[in-house]
Amino acid sequence: MGTTRQPRSGGLGPDSASHGSASAPASAVSAAGQGRSLALTSASGIVPLARDFTRQALYDWGWLPASSADRRAAAEDVLLVVSELVTNACLHAEGPEELRVACDGKVLRLEVVDRGTGQPAPRTPHRAGRPGGHGMFIVQRLCLDWGVERSQESTGKTVWAELAAPA
Repeated sequence: MGTTRQPRSGGLGPDSASHGSASAPASAVSAAGQGRSLALTSASGIVPLARDFTRQALYDWGWLPASSADRRAAAEDVLLVVSELVTNACLHAEGPEELRVACDGKVLRLEVVDRGTGQPAPRTPHRAGRPGGHGMFIVQRLCLDWGVERSQESTGKTVWAELAAPA
């Protein structure tokens, strides 16, 4: 289900602590979880960079190396969703500005901040045999929920997706 929501207070969004490089803004961290963020504004090779950044977070948080096929599949789903969200921001939203990854132990939340004004949505009807147009359909199928939060201060939005942490 895709939804447009106002930014939530608390939760897994950006709060306080810092885990990034000097060029990255403060991380997304909640009191009950862990998180980090990566500035993408002037980066090159954005999609592989975002995947590598997320993969390192999964290693740091114990998702990888995976101890079972289910845990490996959960990590691969996260990396695929990151690729799709960042690629959509590159293709349809003037490029991504920031990637945020946060986990509270039960749910992993991905957020891609961009400058675009469009509304991402799965292409309907979905036609599996046609090239292109599968990104948000994949996100919808793999995630517990996803949606869009509009910025009240400027143009742009945050496209977010939540996936279940492996058991």
